[in-house]
Amino acid sequence: PDLSDHTRSSGINAEYGGAYKAGGNYAPTLHVQKIASARGCQQVLWLYGDDLQMTEAGTMNFFVFMVDENGEKELVTAPLESGLILPGVTRQSVLDLTRKWGEFKVTERMLTMPEFIESANNNRILEVFGCGTACMVAPIDSILFEGNDINVPTMDCGAPLSKRLFHELTAIQTGVVDHEWSVSIHS
Repeated sequence: PDLSDHTRSSGINAEYGGAYKAGGNYAPTLHVQKIASARGCQQVLWLYGDDLQMTEAGTMNFFVFMVDENGEKELVTAPLESGLILPGVTRQSVLDLTRKWGEFKVTERMLTMPEFIESANNNRILEVFGCGTACMVAPIDSILFEGNDINVPTMDCGAPLSKRLFHELTAIQTGVVDHEWSVSIHS
């Protein structure tokens, strides 16, 4: 199912210097998740700093597929170097697969909410999704920010990138396709 995200810039889901996934990373987010749910959203899009850096969606890594100012397609996610993003296998798998495809630019950089809104207003956002161990890849079709619902065309166009990533990652995990990341074990 597609998700809607409620943005949150107060409270905290991560602090600089985090390097490991643990249950304690997510405990402080439970109250904020209840607020998001009460507003009709399935997840919280965590914004950090005065410039409102888009970091994670709930416990998922956050990706934006967009057209940059030069007209080039770009997949953007926050960098690990920020110290705010916890490394994850699914995040790295998405980065590795999309770079291997070579079909568009794949960038690890901070994307701010103002840049996102400007890109959305100029119809340059193609798709938004979260990824993680539990959900694999989850398309996001709207973002609630300061009381305004920002429609994301993810589901309007059928979420082709999200679906492709989900199917390819699942095929690798289940051994449907041979891949260097998996080893078949026969009994």
